Amino acid sequence: MNTLARKLIFICVSFTFITFSAITVASPVIKIVMEGPFEENYDKVNQSLDANRFFVIFEPNIGNSLTYFKERWGDEYNQNGYEEIQSLVFCNPWYVNQIINKDPEMAALCPLSVTLLHKNNKTELLFIRPSQIKPDSPAQPLLIKLEGDIVNALEQARMED
Repeated sequence: MNTLARKLIFICVSFTFITFSAITVASPVIKIVMEGPFEENYDKVNQSLDANRFFVIFEPNIGNSLTYFKERWGDEYNQNGYEEIQSLVFCNPWYVNQIINKDPEMAALCPLSVTLLHKNNKTELLFIRPSQIKPDSPAQPLLIKLEGDIVNALEQARMED
């Protein structure tokens, strides 16, 4: 085999390795940042989820719950200085049914949630990517679509003004 062929094979193998390495180490958490007051951002996310058929079933105020431990935890309490910490817990019955049909173990995903962290007029939306939980799931194509639809709903909330 000549030198040119070896170089070409090396480049192709390196490119493939780098490409697939980036895919396998993708963060399991999607983070979207919104500017503005927390309540407005929270309402936009809630409304966008609903408009995209992700029905909010519970709205835990995590920050409020944590304040009960402020004295006990002392310096360990809220070291990042978040002004608000809340979640929206939601579900889409069609996706649940379809995913359970393909992979009953993935029923553990229901309900899903997005956590909102707020400080300095910025709200971070944090969402665990369903496609990263069990990449070899028979429901993987549905998980990828579900993830895309949720990210789309969150992006719609971010773009709304």
